[in-house]
Amino acid sequence: MGHIAVYFLFGESEESAKPIVYIGQTEDVRKRLDNHNSKKHFWKTAVLVVSRIQTFTQAHIRYLEWHCLRMAKETGRFAIDNDVQPGKPFVTEPMEADLLDIFDTLNVLVSTVGYPVFEPLVSKSTNTESFFLKTNECDAEGNFVEDGFVVRAGAIARKEITPSGIDLIEPVRTLLIESGVLIDQGANLRFTQDYLFNSPSRAAIVVLGRRANGWTEWKDALGRSLDEVYRADGDA
Repeated sequence: MGHIAVYFLFGESEESAKPIVYIGQTEDVRKRLDNHNSKKHFWKTAVLVVSRIQTFTQAHIRYLEWHCLRMAKETGRFAIDNDVQPGKPFVTEPMEADLLDIFDTLNVLVSTVGYPVFEPLVSKSTNTESFFLKTNECDAEGNFVEDGFVVRAGAIARKEITPSGIDLIEPVRTLLIESGVLIDQGANLRFTQDYLFNSPSRAAIVVLGRRANGWTEWKDALGRSLDEVYRADGDA
């Protein structure tokens, strides 16, 4: 496994509110993974991207590493374990065009194996309907997506947690605050970035500070609940 490659290490940590990725490049995959295995403990899966006909050069993998890191930060789905963001390496315009094509293929392949690290939380190419959750103490907007519910950056969450919801909500909020997704503004909490919850109810619970059914709490601009919009035809 001495191939020159771009690689991704995927895993999770109890200290991170998001799944984690490390993005790197190497001329000796075996040696680099052995090194990471002894020094990085979060990762469980490695995804390697190599040239089938072995045409990758140092310029190829350095550019792909730089571009992958930039795009992963832009989408924000994963917490990035890299300590340093490399500078953009010089490549000719024709080579850059080829590399962007390679990245598009890489994106599809990595997503296909279950790691959509470059896919936006809310697709800009589709007209994704917004849903809202507003009370005297919270004001949030979100989108129902294929893999959960995204609360949008700037959403205001109720700071106080009801006694019956403390065990459920406090650990999640603590993790979000420690990860920088939520900030304490004194009177309330604010989302600093888009954040994907695994369900509408999970999102509603964190925003409202109490137990809640997200399918009935989130409403569109016409006042229709998620349940009415997406389950009106009887589908689960």
